[in-house]
Amino acid sequence: MKYKVTIVGLGYVGLPLARLFATKYPVVGFDINQNRVQQINDGKDNTLEISDQLLKSVLIADNPSKEEKGLYCSFDLKDITDSNIYIITVPTPVDKNNRPDLTPLIKASETVGKVINKGDIVIYESTVYPGATEEDCIPVVEKVSGLKFNVDFFAGYSPERINPGDKEHTVEKILKVTSGSTPEIGVIVNDIYKSVITAGTHLAPTIKVAEAAKVIENSQRDINIAFVNELAKIFNLMEINTHDVLEAAGTKWNFLPFKPGLVGGHCIGVDPYYLAQKAQEYGYHPEIILAGRRLNDSMGQYVATRVVKTMIKKEISVKNSKILMLGITFKENCPDVRNTKIVDVILALEDYGARVTTYDPWANAAEVNHEYGIESTSEIPVEKFDAIILGVAHQEFLDLDLEKFKKEQAIVYDVKGILEHYDSKL
Repeated sequence: MKYKVTIVGLGYVGLPLARLFATKYPVVGFDINQNRVQQINDGKDNTLEISDQLLKSVLIADNPSKEEKGLYCSFDLKDITDSNIYIITVPTPVDKNNRPDLTPLIKASETVGKVINKGDIVIYESTVYPGATEEDCIPVVEKVSGLKFNVDFFAGYSPERINPGDKEHTVEKILKVTSGSTPEIGVIVNDIYKSVITAGTHLAPTIKVAEAAKVIENSQRDINIAFVNELAKIFNLMEINTHDVLEAAGTKWNFLPFKPGLVGGHCIGVDPYYLAQKAQEYGYHPEIILAGRRLNDSMGQYVATRVVKTMIKKEISVKNSKILMLGITFKENCPDVRNTKIVDVILALEDYGARVTTYDPWANAAEVNHEYGIESTSEIPVEKFDAIILGVAHQEFLDLDLEKFKKEQAIVYDVKGILEHYDSKL
């Protein structure tokens, strides 16, 4: 059978996947953001996940037939009516109360429901709680399309494992978990991914198993980071260098090398809430998962407090002080500002009366202002500051001479614990 693939959602997950599938299949990338579609068709990716050269190598000028391969992007529904594989890669955020928000997923399911035909397969990659695909999403596709699930159309789930900014572990080099709504469909879904994923695939027995596997990957990491964050709080009270402790403990072969820090982004800081929500629907209140989330969500305020205490010890007035925040993205060498916890630090410092200048050469200043109401700049500041905070370990910051930004009594606070010549660390 000849496959034509539509990828719904062209963000950090969808575009790399679409580019990869386009090396072997006709692919239409669909997104409601017309500017994003135009940008990609022009050979540009502002997430910086794909180089211009690599993107242009698969782009084609028109909607492909099932006989050709390549990537064409569109915001028009008529361009995805003749696909037979639909892969949904939209975000799954939480709301202000940390409850799962399935709105993007439901809307994407409605979109697919308008175009899906008999025999087609819809595959979800968005991170969800176990059961979301078959209980929340598929009924939407059924209602809109008028087709019957597992009779007229079928489903799969293959959780994304994209690591934004990572140029080594790209999508084809990360082993892919796959699943299908029937055993036969599971094999088909697995074979489709296996044809492009060089790292191989793992076919899970059910969609729910695949969903659960994804959501615990990031929950496990969240809990481990929460543990070392708690250690940092304890050792800071004891005036012991946490990083020295972790380095010593790490000499044992089975010690897990996690470091304290701010846990943001689209996965680790969000996914545990999806599992917790579903667990509570079954009458179980998860203690460790939510305790880890509470601790990690508190770290922005904690960092700000540590900075203020360090300033006071050096007799630096906090009110109206000038503080330089280096970085606002959620991780290094990446423009992604989704759910960044640097914002918590900045807002807490401003509550203390400090004036914070945010410098990040990777972040889009307009996006930062729109999402958080914070002014950021990609230009190196020329003034001097009472405190400098390394919030994100961008390569550009590691090459900076921080001394030239310091006032005479200034402090440097290293959230990432990677600056050799400064003692103030998380």
